[in-house]
Amino acid sequence: MTTPQNTSQEADLDVDDLTRAIENFNRFYIRLASVQKLSFTTLSVLDTLAFSGPTRLTDLVRTEQLSQPGITQLVTRLERDGLVERRPDPTDGRAVLVHITDEGRKIGQARHEDRARHLRPLIGELTPEEQQTIAAALPVLAHLAELGMRARQ
Repeated sequence: MTTPQNTSQEADLDVDDLTRAIENFNRFYIRLASVQKLSFTTLSVLDTLAFSGPTRLTDLVRTEQLSQPGITQLVTRLERDGLVERRPDPTDGRAVLVHITDEGRKIGQARHEDRARHLRPLIGELTPEEQQTIAAALPVLAHLAELGMRARQ
């Protein structure tokens, strides 16, 4: 039987509990110290470009939830810093696509490595059973993220 706070078909998954756990983890995770001192928005744009490939400015406005002038200014700064470049859209001569550069990818990789370095000792404090539980959940969490990304398109 489902309740308003538990909308899954299985009574052992409380969506509110899952949401709370993800929010608590994200609060910690996005604030992990990093060698790269860039804003969350900058890192998000670089991550979006690395994951999604070349993207129109209008699509970045939607995915990053920024205004058109805000994303234009950010992309201009990133382009000046050599992290992205604009190229003509081969399917529409009036539009441009924003591409991440190798330098932009290096920032994402460094951020990933920094986060992993911070997480390793914390994971080491978990019991073997807790580590196994997380390992078993990884494919499901990846699938859930994929479903969420598809829903945003």
